[in-house]
Amino acid sequence: MATQMVGRVRWSAERRFFTFMTLAIFAAVYVGFARTFFLRPWFPEFAARMSPPEPFFYFHGAVFTAWFVVLLVQPALVGIGRTDLHRALGRIGAGIAASVVVVGVIGTVLAARRPGGFIGVPLPPERFMAIPFTDMALFAVLIGAAVALRRDAQAHKRLMLIGSIAIVNAALARWPMVFDSGGPVLMFVLADLFLVPLAIWDLKTRGRLHPATLWGGMLVVASQPFRLWLMGTDTWFALAARLL
Repeated sequence: MATQMVGRVRWSAERRFFTFMTLAIFAAVYVGFARTFFLRPWFPEFAARMSPPEPFFYFHGAVFTAWFVVLLVQPALVGIGRTDLHRALGRIGAGIAASVVVVGVIGTVLAARRPGGFIGVPLPPERFMAIPFTDMALFAVLIGAAVALRRDAQAHKRLMLIGSIAIVNAALARWPMVFDSGGPVLMFVLADLFLVPLAIWDLKTRGRLHPATLWGGMLVVASQPFRLWLMGTDTWFALAARLL
């Protein structure tokens, strides 16, 4: 009986932790896009200056929001014992994840082809494209791995979190003063902070990092200096210019 009680407490704590993590990620996205998407009518001047002019980005925002809503709901469904709904929503979520990659790539190209390039980014669009393109590649790899390992609950939930952390850069860049004061580096540092609680949780509950946390986190962190290097190369500039 005592062992069963300890197991229930441990699982309850785990569910609370992963629910908190998804809430934190969703909150970061909401804050970043509040003035240009979620609360746009309340910030008309800012929205008129900083929102993408292309109607496509309303669809873009809806698809990305749908993904983060799924991320938020899934651990809650497991927590209340509705694993049947969790699995059904997971199949829908896989389709939304694929849509995120498609609309993310299209949105990147549309923004780069805009006369002024990426809004609020004082970098040549051909070079800055390396950042969102890498975001989409990381998301595809990590969420694809999470889907493939869906029967391994511990790896699955960690890869889902890390894959979602890989695409919060755009939201973090829109936090007040972030990109203006620190550029891509500060944006990356803020994204990496979301990996810290996951690492602490693993060390506290397992005594070591889960392989999904270790390799997924390393992939995200290593990609950051890589893309900063890549965007400065003439090879990337030529490739991006040809794509545009």
